Amino acid sequence: MTLDAPTTSAPSSDESSADTITVLDPVTGAVASETRRSTADEVRDAVARARAAATGWARTAPGERGAILRAAAERLRDHAEDLAAMNTRETGKVPGDALGGVEAGINTLVQYAELGPLHRGEALRGNHGAADFAVPHPRGVVLALTPWNDPVAVACGILGAAIVAGNTVVHKGSERSPGTIALLNRLLAAELPEGVLVGVDGDATTGEQLLAEDGIAVYAHVGSTATGDRLAEAALRTRAHVIRENGGNDAAVVDADVDPVWAADQVALGSFANTGQICTSVERVYVHRDIADEFTAALVSAAERKTASAAADFGPLVDERLRATVQQHVDQAVASGARVLTGGSVPEGAGTFYPATVLADCTDDMLVLTEETFGPIAPLRIVEDLEEGLRLAAEDRYGLAATVLTGDTATALRAAAELPVGTVKINAVFGGAPGGSAEPRGASGSGFGYGPHLLDEMTTTTVVHLEAAPRRTTTTAPAGATTVDPATAGSHDTDTATAQDVR
Repeated sequence: MTLDAPTTSAPSSDESSADTITVLDPVTGAVASETRRSTADEVRDAVARARAAATGWARTAPGERGAILRAAAERLRDHAEDLAAMNTRETGKVPGDALGGVEAGINTLVQYAELGPLHRGEALRGNHGAADFAVPHPRGVVLALTPWNDPVAVACGILGAAIVAGNTVVHKGSERSPGTIALLNRLLAAELPEGVLVGVDGDATTGEQLLAEDGIAVYAHVGSTATGDRLAEAALRTRAHVIRENGGNDAAVVDADVDPVWAADQVALGSFANTGQICTSVERVYVHRDIADEFTAALVSAAERKTASAAADFGPLVDERLRATVQQHVDQAVASGARVLTGGSVPEGAGTFYPATVLADCTDDMLVLTEETFGPIAPLRIVEDLEEGLRLAAEDRYGLAATVLTGDTATALRAAAELPVGTVKINAVFGGAPGGSAEPRGASGSGFGYGPHLLDEMTTTTVVHLEAAPRRTTTTAPAGATTVDPATAGSHDTDTATAQDVR
């Protein structure tokens, strides 16, 4: 998903101190935010507060939980521009996209406020005169670990589902956007009962402290595969339920029967939007040889237009650490025989900008095709036919999403049936129905990370079998006589009662 730091890494900024996380504006290089890191005592207290609130919140009626969550969403709406501005300062996300991310987060909270009270169990078919049914129950305390690349939208998805399902939450966001997450937590917590949402500010060290705490029922994580693996490892001890949407190395397969200019525009959108810092960015491009020349020329033109855009339309990478990783992947490809058709080097000037880059002659062993680069890179691999393109798209340790651009319905249906990913997109790199759910595979994670199915992930299911008990019958008997309960007749444990005991 995102290249956030593994939980054993150092803070992301050289400016950070033991007590403060300092984030630099990736556009200007100036200080964007300073956030105090939570102490070990505060981490323990956060978990204790969430645990203390869990029983009362679980017993709150679902309709009331939904109404409170809707009020929290409206509070965010009142402060949407403040959240978006902080996001832009910390991560360089262009203002329009930052505000769009906040609005998406608000809409997600509203969606869960409506879905939560409707989340229901199942009636089962049992014996005549008996009732069998399954009911959902909150899991308890959820540890939410959320990323920086769309911090408000992604966090609201996890928080909204967890809270409306009756769980309490301890939330730590990425150290790359701590000010944005701190503001988000404060705004939401102001509308929620004490302890339902507790924010923790910190970095990888703070994350390790949280994993050491007992009493957390769910680890819900969107971020790097390395961090997701660490959570799965910790869950072996704590037995927490793990929901993880992690790294992706999404392929785009371009068929010979599509318009090459249109296809290039689709790939440019998938590779360069948010400067390539999207979990489902196009990271690998397999283009049919018959249209490769026209497609490549159009993609280079689209990349150069993107690079020439102002910072308000094509922002920087989040920080120097990520830019170094992107450059490393490009350099390794070039050293192995790839050609840079446009971009490919760090520009002069302030900030952590990187140009939209197109690489030709890429081979299957290059980092740009085998790893998640998470930057504005479009590596091209020419294929002889769709058979080869689909095969190469499937041969990857990640399993987040894939795009197929084709005019052939049979190819589209085959891709949907055979590509081992959570989402297959046909003829559109982004989009989808409201409330959609997806389940990543392989190194990309496990469990449904959003949509109505996330409510299932946030709850346990109890199956109930109910039969009527026989009614106790008593009769008035002469003094000294006994009465026998027919239900226990013949039992050596049958109690007796005198007439004076019967009322």
